[in-house]
Amino acid sequence: MQRNGNLYPTHGLGPVAHYMDINRGDRFDYMVSVSSAEASLSAYVKANFPDGDPKRAEKYVCGDMNTSIIKTAQGRTILLQHDVVNPRPYSRLNLIEGTKGAFADYPPRIFQDGQKDEDWQKIDAFREKYEHPLWRSTGELARKMGGHGGMDYVMNYRLMDCLKRGLPPDIDVYDAAAWSAPTPLSEASVAGNGAPQKFPDFTRNRWKTRSSSALFAG
Repeated sequence: MQRNGNLYPTHGLGPVAHYMDINRGDRFDYMVSVSSAEASLSAYVKANFPDGDPKRAEKYVCGDMNTSIIKTAQGRTILLQHDVVNPRPYSRLNLIEGTKGAFADYPPRIFQDGQKDEDWQKIDAFREKYEHPLWRSTGELARKMGGHGGMDYVMNYRLMDCLKRGLPPDIDVYDAAAWSAPTPLSEASVAGNGAPQKFPDFTRNRWKTRSSSALFAG
């Protein structure tokens, strides 16, 4: 009711930031953001709450769909969208593309430059060579525990493992700040008709030399 922008960037942005070594070789440079009109929440309240209900007096300012584009220091771009009110099937869209192909989730699938057909390949063919050691060691138990297909268990397991072994966690305060910054920056950009907004360099220029995530430490 008070803010118009991308109000929940971290969930989708975090994995992409890991893919792209953000804060460890690249960084978010600036972003532009626009929001659609607000319609869905107002329509829902009108259809589901009777006259006289306090919710009838609520005024919503956040657009149904916010679309933001982030440019990195290395010249790459990230599309980040926020929409929690429009009716649609559940999905967690996640896509990364580069010069040699593309990977998309969910379901996980791969397309490689030069392959003979034009269809996505199932990820099963790549598991033996590329599956992460964490999934190999904990995947069966993680899937039984549930939580986004076992991901919640693996993330908690990994954090506890790092703490017990004295390893730096895969996500630190610099990541938390960078992944959260799109909320206020998107609000400022939306208010300025899509004007670019610069990201602070939370690492104080150390993103150029910081080591890669401990995610692949043995």
